[in-house]
Amino acid sequence: MIDGTASDIAATGFDLVLAAMILGAGLFAVTVRDLFGAVVFFIVYGVFVALAWLRLGALDVALTEAALGAGLTGVLLIGAVARLGRRTGTQGTDALSRRSAFSVRSVSQIATMLVSAAVSVALGWAFLSLSDSDGLRAGVAANLDASGVSNPVTAVLINFRGWDTLLESIVLLAALIGLWSLWRDDDWGRRPGLRQHARADGVLAMFGRLLPPFGLLFGVYMVWVGSSLPGGAFQGGTVLAAVWLLMMMAGLMPPPMVTSARIRAVLIAGPLVFLSVGIIGAFAGGFLGLPPAYAKPLILMIEAALTLSIAATLALLVLGPPGGPAMPSGPGDAP
Repeated sequence: MIDGTASDIAATGFDLVLAAMILGAGLFAVTVRDLFGAVVFFIVYGVFVALAWLRLGALDVALTEAALGAGLTGVLLIGAVARLGRRTGTQGTDALSRRSAFSVRSVSQIATMLVSAAVSVALGWAFLSLSDSDGLRAGVAANLDASGVSNPVTAVLINFRGWDTLLESIVLLAALIGLWSLWRDDDWGRRPGLRQHARADGVLAMFGRLLPPFGLLFGVYMVWVGSSLPGGAFQGGTVLAAVWLLMMMAGLMPPPMVTSARIRAVLIAGPLVFLSVGIIGAFAGGFLGLPPAYAKPLILMIEAALTLSIAATLALLVLGPPGGPAMPSGPGDAP
């Protein structure tokens, strides 16, 4: 009894400390004046939130938060801060422009605080309004055998609530298209991202040769095991995107040409396969409805296609617009 009480006290203490660290990291992320410091606190915030989801037993959400919320989004923000510094670092400002910038920043900060407070109140009201029911848990458990998989998260994302996942994959692709639409016409024949100059005998090149095989195996494993255990296309696709980015940063392979028909086929493969399965299912009785007899192979096929599309989309989002001089097309760049 004493041991149980001591463990409960320790667990409660850990939860309170973790909650305080989440609030503190979030507060610093929105109040610190230095942009790079804000990004660092945002990444720390994402790590703490992933730990919180892990503490709640939601391993799938914890993996996604760590990979996307803290990892990928942090990298994108660091790249944005670097580009913003290059664009504005050499520009001087007089006293009047500094006062104008300060007033605009103050108004935006106050507006952000008010919106955040309103959202917090709305979320608190929604949480207090929830009933004591288990939500979808009972319905998912009752129909899990017909879903084709034993992981309830995968069953909900791909089978029971396939609409949500399909739209998420389309929105992710739309974000990349939006980024590409910002390119100048003169930049369209150039490779995305900055030209990398890694030494052949350097640490980055060594990791670029050592880690990709392990990352590839781990990413594929996360997709395959997602039908029965925590994992899936988004987690596996993020790992594969990181492997691809590491190889490009190490100078082992150049960034892909965005005009290549093959890279575009990979980008649309996931949403296209998902949508095709949904249309075929419509003739069998319901759009995105998976027949129980074929549900598992169809889910694995959708997950595999989504993994490739997510990996390619995330990697190209991180690379961003062209940053170096025009590069000639290689043998594998033909459209």
